[in-house]
Amino acid sequence: SFAMTEPAVASSDATNIETRIERDGDEYVINGRKWFITGGCGEETRFFIVMGKSDPDNADRHKQQSMIIVPKDTPGVTIVRDMPVYGYYHAPKGHPEILFENVRVPASNLILGEGRGFEIAQGRLGPGRIHHCMRSIGVAERALEAMCKRVEEREAFGRKLSQFDSIRKNIARSRLEIEQARLMTLKAADTMDRYGNKEAKELIAMIKIVAPNMALNVVDRAMQIHGAVGLSQDTPLAGFFAYARTLRLADGPDQVHMMQLGRNLAKKYE
Repeated sequence: SFAMTEPAVASSDATNIETRIERDGDEYVINGRKWFITGGCGEETRFFIVMGKSDPDNADRHKQQSMIIVPKDTPGVTIVRDMPVYGYYHAPKGHPEILFENVRVPASNLILGEGRGFEIAQGRLGPGRIHHCMRSIGVAERALEAMCKRVEEREAFGRKLSQFDSIRKNIARSRLEIEQARLMTLKAADTMDRYGNKEAKELIAMIKIVAPNMALNVVDRAMQIHGAVGLSQDTPLAGFFAYARTLRLADGPDQVHMMQLGRNLAKKYE
């Protein structure tokens, strides 16, 4: 599991993190608190990749951080609590809060070298973000399929739901939005393949904003069409909604992507 986000600081700005990674002879000592660490409670998780500050006084804020491998059973590692999202997403295991207290690991557990944590994080986030977008499109497709089946099976006021104009428009809007997001995702993926993650960063930012919001809209329509059962555990829709809403924060909130995208686009005309 990747342990970056912290409760005490705005982790959307990764330079804020406060966890310390300090050299002591042939070891590093880690102290800090993390939370929303996906997979942290899972039995299959055997170690954490922890991001923290090894050089907090470095003038370059992007070289203050390092990443280090910490086996889960190392003394001083405490799972404080599970944190499911909406009480639903990944329940009961959740995305735990984890405390690192004087955790000692060999110096060889440091990844790439001191001061390269931010570099590693940025290299991972581009591919990670587009995977989220691919899954968002899959979620929206399943929600649309459930919507279409429901309106053919259900009757109200003497007609199938599919015969109501508002229902037809919601289905049409959903198909339009899914295809628009799919094309943008494909364009971003193609640019990554041809020219690399750095050249695709603007497209990745765009689709990371567009795809989760699109999925939320489509899933919300499907829930509305299903009525009360759409809010329950009898369909996957409530889980889809929690997942899509989570993605508006995971790997960078919408506002950060908007801010950076706008800055980069305007900068071309300086």
